Amino acid sequence: MNAEPPRHLIPRKTPRQARSEVTRDAILEAAVHILLDGGMQRLTTKRVADRAGVSVGSLYQYFQNKRALVYAVNGHYLDCVAVAVEVACEQHRGASLDRMVDGLVEAYSRAKLDNPAITRALYRSVAELDIQSQVDAFSERVDAASRSMLESTPDASFDDIDLVNTTLLSAIFGTIRSAFDRGLGTEEAAAVHRELSRMCLAYLRSVARG
Repeated sequence: MNAEPPRHLIPRKTPRQARSEVTRDAILEAAVHILLDGGMQRLTTKRVADRAGVSVGSLYQYFQNKRALVYAVNGHYLDCVAVAVEVACEQHRGASLDRMVDGLVEAYSRAKLDNPAITRALYRSVAELDIQSQVDAFSERVDAASRSMLESTPDASFDDIDLVNTTLLSAIFGTIRSAFDRGLGTEEAAAVHRELSRMCLAYLRSVARG
């Protein structure tokens, strides 16, 4: 069962018109810029509103406080990562296991590392927030996409595909997070990703039925 989002963090309203959506997006973009400049300590609703070019009252129509604002930014970020994984899995349906693994590793690493400053800022900013419901929703999406892809490979089949899928994604996500936290350079990170693909492919082949 997925966790429920904390009531004090969920948006007060969802934009229903294009103009309202533009305003909401401007607020979120402004929040990202301020997080990059100085983290949670510099993030205030007034600074965000000023940067977005809206009144504080307009901001409060959508977000109760700065924590709710960061929660929304993180939700948008996770949605983008999930989309990247979903697209990669769809593109590699019916492919060989090695191409599937390479595509999945590349898609996730790019989504997390193409803008490392945003990734780092959010890792720090959400540390004290209850984001379990967002993580659950993200996991549900990427699990479904990856599982469907694995089921389509002509190379192999698996006795317990749910366990295999969870193990595969945990290995990919955990390794890429560790490489990010270590601050590896471009060449080092690329080497780790190659080894990660090799490791994941070896695992899949070892548990495949044929």
